[in-house]
Amino acid sequence: MLVAKIRRMPVYPPIPSGWYTPTMSEPFPPPPPPAPYSSSTEAPRAPYAQPYAGGPYSSPQKPRRSGWFWASIFVGIVVVGVLGFTALVVELVKSSDSDTGSSFTSSSSIAVVDITGVILDADKIDKEIRKFGDDSNVKAIILHIDSPGGGAAASQEIYHEVISVRQEKKKPIVASVESVGASGAYYIASGCDKIYANPASVVGSIGVIMEWTNYGELLRWAKMKNITIHAGELKDAGDPTRDLTPKEEAYFQSLVDNMYGQFVHDVAVGRHTSDDKIKELATGQVWTGQEAQPLGLIDAQGGFRIALMDTAKSVGIKGEPHIVRPTKPKRGFFDALTEDADDLFPNPSKLLDHAPGFYFMWK
Repeated sequence: MLVAKIRRMPVYPPIPSGWYTPTMSEPFPPPPPPAPYSSSTEAPRAPYAQPYAGGPYSSPQKPRRSGWFWASIFVGIVVVGVLGFTALVVELVKSSDSDTGSSFTSSSSIAVVDITGVILDADKIDKEIRKFGDDSNVKAIILHIDSPGGGAAASQEIYHEVISVRQEKKKPIVASVESVGASGAYYIASGCDKIYANPASVVGSIGVIMEWTNYGELLRWAKMKNITIHAGELKDAGDPTRDLTPKEEAYFQSLVDNMYGQFVHDVAVGRHTSDDKIKELATGQVWTGQEAQPLGLIDAQGGFRIALMDTAKSVGIKGEPHIVRPTKPKRGFFDALTEDADDLFPNPSKLLDHAPGFYFMWK
């Protein structure tokens, strides 16, 4: 039996008399016409667009900066300027100090020439040695060495400059090896009157190395071909786009052997010994300062301070010697901006422009 569920409708109270009860036949009252607008008048704004002055919705006014604020800014600028000026004065004082590179020489000065890093440019070091060699106030020169060597010709050129100043100016030149004095750097040191090295310093590496980069496989991978036109069978020997021929390898080996013989002979002359004795040690290996002294490769163990005081004493300087170093040119911000762009951003194409090189260098 189905029972229908009847929903009871709510009963609303009767509408009081006098109320307006529109019927479906009556239209709604029309909206009021819009206010007239012209381009000369301001566009109408939305309700409450302009808040009441002083009301809760009014925008906060920006506080005015007090006089103390601007006074603190001024004081800060003055302090920064004073600090910058003080730093400049301190730098100038340091640059004029004898221990950091003074160009002033007294009658009892010891000149110090630093030879650091890979030796590729001999001209600068030669000029410094020659300048101090001509200075009558400089009683001796110390080569402060920390280098693995470098170019064969550059190392040899500095060696001969050391020998020349010693013989012509009768001025002692001493080598002080800091951490590394190997290969070309030892070549230079061997031309000095005396060699000092720390017990843990590395010296030696008498030998020659020749190397270049063969990028032939890279060209073949990039489907590029190298074209060379030459006259002379060995003119393109060492072409980095191909392997060496047996004749080219023998040719380069003869050059290396010749330079090796020059290296051995010059070290033997500088160390006042025979070529045969140096050749026994010319295996390309290095020794510590402690090992090198019994072998005759150095004269004494000790750091720069010991070399300095011993040298000063040997030339008749009593007490603390006055040290003079080459003046270093100052490079400013504008110098860095105006220098050659290749120095800052090397051209990648120069990586392929690498001819075979001969080096007195420990690797």
